Amino acid sequence: MALFVAVVAMALLGYSSGAPPLDVDPATYDLEIYDVDTFELNSYDYDDLDEEIEVGTVAPPPPAVTQPPPAVLPPDYTPEVTLPPQTTKPPVAATLDFLGPGLFGPQTDLGMPTCLLCVCLSGSVYCDDSDLTDIPPLPKDTTYFYARFNKINEVKNKDFFNLNQLKRIDLTGNQISVLGEDAFRSLPQLQDLLLTDNKVQALPELPVTMRHIDIRNNRLKNAGMHREAFKDMKDLEFLYLSDNKLDYVPGPLPDSLRVLHLQNNNIQSLNQDTFCNSHDINYIRSALEDIRLDGNPVDINLYARAYVCLPRLPVGTQH
Repeated sequence: MALFVAVVAMALLGYSSGAPPLDVDPATYDLEIYDVDTFELNSYDYDDLDEEIEVGTVAPPPPAVTQPPPAVLPPDYTPEVTLPPQTTKPPVAATLDFLGPGLFGPQTDLGMPTCLLCVCLSGSVYCDDSDLTDIPPLPKDTTYFYARFNKINEVKNKDFFNLNQLKRIDLTGNQISVLGEDAFRSLPQLQDLLLTDNKVQALPELPVTMRHIDIRNNRLKNAGMHREAFKDMKDLEFLYLSDNKLDYVPGPLPDSLRVLHLQNNNIQSLNQDTFCNSHDINYIRSALEDIRLDGNPVDINLYARAYVCLPRLPVGTQH
């Protein structure tokens, strides 16, 4: 063990003796002992980096562009001028062809479909205050038709032809003086006909499906009405005939009638069968609760038997 310690100590002493002392100038060391090739650092000639560059021949410039000689045109040459295509504004109907036929209803005489001239909504056609002079052709599914406050002066037989779903016609506030004899008769579901504020003198035959008839403020006479015009209308509830030229109450009247307005006519007399049934003393007309006869020359006190079947007396002049 002592021998091993002595060997290690001698090795350390030898290593220490081989290292140069720290206070020795490194410049005094001989570089040869480090196996380094000595050379002069400043002896390198940097001019050797310059290389001779041989300048070759410069590429020739591109050839000059020469203009072709002008073309010689014949004396009679006329240049062709292409004009842009002229665009003309097509009619409204033509611009809507791409949307499919019938989308806006049938074509009218005014150059546009009915449903652009009017408003069509879920079977209802609204043509109010549209300066119409004629009833426009209507879509086949029309159920309610309104053409109030226009300038229509006639209802022709063909105006409502083949409109099997039509239930209401409102032509209030026009200038209608003529109603075609077959204008309404062929309408299987017609219930309401409103012709207030026109010039109607004669009423054509109406379908028995009627529920509401309003012909106030016209020129209607008894001579212009069919005999027993309302008798078979089992659903008729409202009959407005005021402000006309009637001479008597048009009867017989259906039992379904609830309201009868005849004021401001020329009615002068009544009879026992006007409202009641002289052959059946037990007959009661319970539905008819509103009768207006005021504004007529008839004295209602003279015809007491005409009211015995009614739930209330009519309104009228009592002399």
